[in-house]
This record gives sequence, C-alpha cells and structure tokens, in this order.
Amino acid sequence: MTGRSPSQHAEGAMDVVFLGLVVALAAFGFIMLLSASGPAGYERFHDSFYFAKHQLAYGLLPGLLGLFVLSRIPYMFWKRHAWELLLVSVGLLVLVFIPGVGTTLGKGAHSWISIGGFFTLQPAELAKMTFLFYLAAWLETRGERGVRDTHAGFIPFVSVLGLIMLLMYLQPDVGTMSIMVAMALAVYFVGGASLWHLGLLGAAGVGLFALLIKVAPYRAARFMTFLHPEWDPKGVGYHINQALLAIGSGGLFGLGYGHSRQKFQYLPEVAGDSIFAVIAEEMGFFVATALLVLFLLLLYRGLRIAAAAPDAFGRYVVIGTLSWIVIQAFVNIGSMAGVLPMTGVTLPFVSYGGTSLAVTLASVGVVLNISRYGKKTAS
Repeated sequence: MTGRSPSQHAEGAMDVVFLGLVVALAAFGFIMLLSASGPAGYERFHDSFYFAKHQLAYGLLPGLLGLFVLSRIPYMFWKRHAWELLLVSVGLLVLVFIPGVGTTLGKGAHSWISIGGFFTLQPAELAKMTFLFYLAAWLETRGERGVRDTHAGFIPFVSVLGLIMLLMYLQPDVGTMSIMVAMALAVYFVGGASLWHLGLLGAAGVGLFALLIKVAPYRAARFMTFLHPEWDPKGVGYHINQALLAIGSGGLFGLGYGHSRQKFQYLPEVAGDSIFAVIAEEMGFFVATALLVLFLLLLYRGLRIAAAAPDAFGRYVVIGTLSWIVIQAFVNIGSMAGVLPMTGVTLPFVSYGGTSLAVTLASVGVVLNISRYGKKTAS
C-alpha cells in the first residue's frame, strides 16, 4: 500500500506481463479443450466441436470482451457500489431456486438459471466476483483495528459469509462454496484478521467438513477413495483411477496431441473437471508441469500488482482474485493427481464452462485496471 488514494496516481499502462500469462492460459485451455472434448461432443451431440464452439461463443469471446471493458472502468466504481453488489450476490444465488428460472444440469445440482430457454448461467461464478467487491470494500471501511474487533469485524464477516455458504450448500455446490470460502479467508487474513478468529474459523471448518460427510454418504465415499485409491475401482473409485491411469500413461512427453485414449468414454468429465488428466496424457509431464508454472507465475505477478495497489480496496480485490484462481487450479490438479479428494471444481481458463471462463476473464480485467493505478515497479 502506497498511502495515497487512486486519484493521486496517474492512470498508466496495464501490466502486460499479467495479461500475457492470462492469454497464454486461455489459449492453451481452448486448444486442449478442442482435443479433450471431441469424443464426448460426438457421442452426446453428434458434433465433435460442440463443447469448443460453446466455449468460444459463451465463454471465451464474452470473457475477452468483459476483460477489455472492465480493464477500462476505474476500479473505484466497484467500491462505490459495494452494497448493491452484495445484494446482487445474494439475489443471483436465490434465483436458482425459483421455478421456471432455475434449472438442473449435470449431476442434479440446482446451480443454473435458464435465460430464454437457450442460454444458461451459473450464478455462483458471478457471485464470486460481486461478493469479493463487497468484502474488499467492507474490510477497507473497517480498517485493521475494526477487522480485529469481535463485534465490529468477526461477527459481521461470519454472518455474511455464512449466508453465502448456506445458499450455495442448498444448491448444492460444495466445491464452488469451498473456493469462495478460501478466497474470503485469504482476503480476511490480509485485511488484518486476528489469529484467534482465524483459529476459530479453522476449527469450525473442520467441524463443517465432518458434518458434510455425515449428511451425504457419497462425500464419505470420496474421502475414503482419496485415502485408498485402489478401493472399489469400478465404483466410487472409478474416476480417480481413470485419471491416474491417464496421467501415468502420458509419461514425460505424452502420447501426442489428440491421442488420448482415456477421453474415449473412459474418463468422466473429460471437458470439465478431468481435463488436466487428458493434458498430462497427451502432452506429458513437462507440459503439465509448465501449466503449473504458468499459474505460479500468474500468482507472482498478481502479488506484485497487489503490493503496488494505491489503496486497500484494490489490494484486497487483487488478492481475492488471485486466491480464487490459483487455489481453484491447484485443488483441481491436486484432485486429479490423487493428492486431494475429488471436489468437482474446474480448472480455471482451461475446463469447459462458459460462465466460469467469462467471469474469470472479466475479473482479470478488474485486476488489470488496478495495475494501471499502481506504483510502477521494474519488470
């Protein structure tokens, strides 16, 4: 934090290195989606390019447009409308429960709204961004001393976050809920939260995790599969075993682009949750590792933007966006590699999902706008 308001900083050029990393991830993701989704697209829609065309029309192109527009809007606009954005967050998450508006896709989760009968939107993805704006503005208003106060900081934070968590759990969308909680906690920590409060939240998180397993036996089965991947390989352990088989088959250099075997109806969700396994199978260890490095470089460059941000709001927005993208990426990759339980979250910039890609790219636009106002550092 520089101690000066954004108005005291001349608007400059955006961070082109950060932009370049995002463009590289999005381009690589689209190229890999073309390969990974072909068999599933042909089997379900008789069109090998179905998923790629939808990703382009409803995710990549709108996302790039959103990135461009939001990179030009002064980020202070989002701070001025923080309260309205909280209402938007809650309203979007409520919409999925309204008959005729909410719709069920995939594995039965009520996580979507239908627009005109031909376009679907996942409100939880947009709520990540709008809730982050509200949280960043609220933390800046409280200041570090207010954030540490139990009544002025801790209780309001837990109350609002608890409401968002409840609405997402009822869908149910526990994977996205977990990412949003991780994002909120990262921003809360940077905002000056006390270690005592963070410890309470950690203990509550462990208790909630145990409760979620107890009320839904399939989550317990997933956790047992994480501990023992060889358990029930034709049942609940099928997904992780096929993912590990795909990753192992790729070796150091891969089978070659387009030559995955697991994508031919063996590996579930090849265009979504499991696309990293296809990447490792086709492109090999070195390219899969390079993808991890790209996310780490994105984190590093984003932290530089956060450090140079002219105010606390800008810093919190950048930290929240980075936490959301990077944590989600490593949770997805970790679950495919068997080092984390299966969660069902997608790989940012890479997995199929129009709403997810469009909103993530739009959020990058906000980060780029913040970089325009920051204290300039050497590249």
